[in-house]
Amino acid sequence: MPPPPAGGHDFTAEAKALLAVGACGDGAPPDGIPPDAIAAHCEDVKKAQADYVDKWVTPASAFFAAHVPKDIPKKVVYPFAGGDLSTALTVYPDADEITNISLEPAGDPRDIDTLRGADLQRALKNVAYELKFLYRVNFSNTKNMIDAMRGGALPTELIFALSALKIHGYEVVALRYFKLNEDGTVHYLDDADVAKAPPVGHGKAETRNWLFSNAELQFRKGTGRVQVYRHIRQNLGNDDSKGIGAGLKNDPRVLRYLEAKGPIAAMTKAASYLLSWESFSLMRDYLLSHVVWMVSDATGVAPKWGKPAGFEYETYGGFVGPHIPAGSGISKDWRTEFDAEPKRELDFRFGYYDIKNANHLVIMRKKS
Repeated sequence: MPPPPAGGHDFTAEAKALLAVGACGDGAPPDGIPPDAIAAHCEDVKKAQADYVDKWVTPASAFFAAHVPKDIPKKVVYPFAGGDLSTALTVYPDADEITNISLEPAGDPRDIDTLRGADLQRALKNVAYELKFLYRVNFSNTKNMIDAMRGGALPTELIFALSALKIHGYEVVALRYFKLNEDGTVHYLDDADVAKAPPVGHGKAETRNWLFSNAELQFRKGTGRVQVYRHIRQNLGNDDSKGIGAGLKNDPRVLRYLEAKGPIAAMTKAASYLLSWESFSLMRDYLLSHVVWMVSDATGVAPKWGKPAGFEYETYGGFVGPHIPAGSGISKDWRTEFDAEPKRELDFRFGYYDIKNANHLVIMRKKS
């Protein structure tokens, strides 16, 4: 797949600086940040990354290499993704294009040019805390993520993605930001758009991060082809919600963007069981009409809707009930499915555990 057409303000230099400083990847920190200023942060982050690779990425990669079909679409959609590009790359390392959608903004990358001293240390502390939480439990707490990423002095969501690229052995090719046009096509923020944003250090970080909500990273491994990751900040509920923006009824641009992709592979996990709520039916209906193959925990699309739409299920691990009340309404449907399936072991966590702390995973595929 060729990279998208050229255009938009180039933030690649900022991406590489954030990779070095926040995600502790290769490369030197920018001028004014001596290596010893980030030494403690990177010692902490690199240990968390190494533990995560050993305890989760290695067994999960082996599982998905054996279970993900080679002939499924190479366009991947991951709703309710939080800051989790790493799992998408574990499941779909050969994807041409990965789109993650969540409530968190990618964040203003320009701060890395000026943030120094105690302000930098405070920002890095927040990044390290959230990264370690994700790598330890394989999901993020939504409230913590929103707080850390909306008001972060560094673009925390973007740093999560850069950490994922480092963990999986990819290099950064390009970074641009974008917004969606009314028809769902991509408009890259150009120099004039960027000039309208408050200057770095002026106003609230949350205001600036909001303006830099959607990011596109191009990346590759070695001399391989360029792959594309897009993060989109969007309320995936049907209706508007104070504080998180317009829902899909009043702002259907994301649905138009997604529908233009045609058939997709998909995934979700730790999604607060929202796909079982009628207030999120538009996102659920999109998945039912476009997915060819999808992996999830019990926060995915339940058999209640999937089977009538022509999907079959394959379960791994065990599920008795949800570990949070939000899943109570769909608990029986999932429990019935797990009870009817052969017992298949799962030796790593994928998103939420169940009420008995059991790992579980679900594959949903369209019948041929």
